[in-house]
Amino acid sequence: MIGETFDDYLDEQGNISIRSDATMIDFVDKHSAGSADELAYRYIDYSRERDGEYHELTWGQFGVRLRAVAARLQQVTQPGDRVAILAPQGLDYVVAMFAAVYAGNIGVPLFDPEELGHTGRVHSVLRDCRPAAILTASSAAARVREIFRELPAAQRPRIIAVDAIPDIVGQSWIRPDVKIDDVAYLQYTSGSTRAPAGVEITHRAVGTNLLQMIDALGIDETARGVTWLPMFHDMGLLCVILPVVGGGFITIMSPSAFVRRPYRWIKELAAASDGASTYAAAPNFAYEHAAVRGLPKAGEDLDLSNVIGLINGSEPVSVASMTKFNDAFTPYGLSKTAMKPCYGMAEATLFVSATKREDEAMVVYVDRAELNAGRMVEVDPTSDSAVAQVSCGFVALSQWATIVDPETGAERPDGEVGEIWLHGANMGIGYWGREQESEATFRNRLTARQPHSHAEGTAPQADWMRTGDFGAYHNGELYITGRVKDLVIVDGRNHYPQDLEQTAQEASNALRPGFVAAFSVRADELPAALREDGASAGSEQLVVVAERGTGAAKLPPEPIAEVVRAQIAAKHGVAVWDLLLVPAGSIPRTSSGKIARRACKAAYLEGTLRGGRRQQEFPDAEAE
Repeated sequence: MIGETFDDYLDEQGNISIRSDATMIDFVDKHSAGSADELAYRYIDYSRERDGEYHELTWGQFGVRLRAVAARLQQVTQPGDRVAILAPQGLDYVVAMFAAVYAGNIGVPLFDPEELGHTGRVHSVLRDCRPAAILTASSAAARVREIFRELPAAQRPRIIAVDAIPDIVGQSWIRPDVKIDDVAYLQYTSGSTRAPAGVEITHRAVGTNLLQMIDALGIDETARGVTWLPMFHDMGLLCVILPVVGGGFITIMSPSAFVRRPYRWIKELAAASDGASTYAAAPNFAYEHAAVRGLPKAGEDLDLSNVIGLINGSEPVSVASMTKFNDAFTPYGLSKTAMKPCYGMAEATLFVSATKREDEAMVVYVDRAELNAGRMVEVDPTSDSAVAQVSCGFVALSQWATIVDPETGAERPDGEVGEIWLHGANMGIGYWGREQESEATFRNRLTARQPHSHAEGTAPQADWMRTGDFGAYHNGELYITGRVKDLVIVDGRNHYPQDLEQTAQEASNALRPGFVAAFSVRADELPAALREDGASAGSEQLVVVAERGTGAAKLPPEPIAEVVRAQIAAKHGVAVWDLLLVPAGSIPRTSSGKIARRACKAAYLEGTLRGGRRQQEFPDAEAE
């Protein structure tokens, strides 16, 4: 925020309001003109050198490259055309994403074309948005052409290598007629059980959400980001866009660079000589991975006292993972307030809520039976019925989140579980080309409000977005209890799948942590060999699918199953109808790495999991 403070973006009511209807183009132009010599983006390439090769762009250089690529796009596209980015992680990807916006097009961030396993999703997205052009890098252009080889020549989009465009082309760039409420890009959903849907993200939504993140984390003009998240993912993309609104430069590396050596990420978070604060975002598994394999070598200096925020989101936050990470890095100066469990989703651009900067992550223990019945009732952590719930903190400024009865649309009181509905200027405006689905998801009305409503400040006829997530307010903070569609219902009682999965993991070290899926199936859907006890055809039965852990590949399944069944029966009062042990990499996952329970159920019913077939759609990260 060059020459401005956060307060400059607040209206008379104290809500976020972007002045002068500034778009992403305006924010970048301001940096390019006012901070031309300052560093904007740094990419560390570990593909050839163990210690990495550093590639950097100043704001001035960034602005020149954007205009050059945007001018080339303007030669072959029309305003509002979709432009997909299929490029390796790196500065070319960042330039491509912003150049699509600079051309007056709608960006569509997608995968590195060299990564295996995404072909089906890429074709689905491309059929949905029909891009006029594809932006890539010279190193990946041949692979991108292969993707479109089967299409008739007239139907193939123009493929442009951004690094092959000379800077001088930018002299022909014409500033597009782009307004703040125009769509800037499409953020495609994971698509674990349906064709991916493109969330329409406007310039207003991007700017608002970035200001919400800056406010929540306390990011100042010198704060630096570090990310290895893939840029097609909403969390990775927003980290990369954040410097155009606030903070200093951001350092980028590839996901594989992090997975192979997580210390690379930790080292970049460490304090620099100028004392600037640092921040990052990652899913829960990354913190556990870093705690186990990301410690410095003996005698190596590491100072993490400057880390102000580590966003933990995208997947359920584990108390054990947070504890491991804090225990591992507190000796190196990491503050216990650094870990920030958050809640977010693509439909909200990204960010919804987070733990306050000055607070430690809050964990409460609630009664399992009460939670399954829709109420959060605290119990002693040592109680047999205790279930840990990690707070996702406080809802962002100018964002509203209500807990709603999904059947009636009436707001529920604090302490009661319901579906989370969202409202705010950071929300997407719909799904690309899906009017009925957009109407059902983004345009809902509250039918009744509580006396002290979390919707206070919104218009009576405001549109609300149904998240599909269950949650509750407790002591003013937002807790996420699970997905509406993933709820396991057996014998008329509700069970949260992540709770069942956690019990299974704790029961046996033979199960791979984080790679367990619990779901219910009708008795008449089960394989014939499992229908022996005469259950009624329509009754729901519990199935648990678990990947074998390291060193457990050849262990006999019966003893493992017996221990897990006993634990689940004792803790949850429900019998496991089938416990299926599968090789590592078998359980399908979404493009963001989450367990895809409904896809796993489909594969289970098809019988493909029983053959030990490896799921290639989303390769196992640890196989790197």
